[in-house]
Amino acid sequence: MNNSKHEYIISKQLLRSGTSIGANVSEATCAFSKKDFLSKMYIAFKESAETLYWIELLHDTDYLNETQFQSIYNDCLSIKSLLSSITKSTAEAINS
Repeated sequence: MNNSKHEYIISKQLLRSGTSIGANVSEATCAFSKKDFLSKMYIAFKESAETLYWIELLHDTDYLNETQFQSIYNDCLSIKSLLSSITKSTAEAINS
């Protein structure tokens, strides 16, 4: 694969996974049940983990400098933590 296309391919994957987080959270707000809500939020959680991976890869390949990386990574990590809390508490509520 040509080196000049690496950034484009990785950034395209980042765009897909990153926008999927919001799309799934939006769908979750219209869920017809708690299980449906949990399912959509869990997908958003998994997409946030994938987004972190692509951000790390862009940093490791020097397409993001340290400042850019830290800012974006920390924001995504916060979103992932929030989604983790939501999925855990929702699962507990469903199972109780």
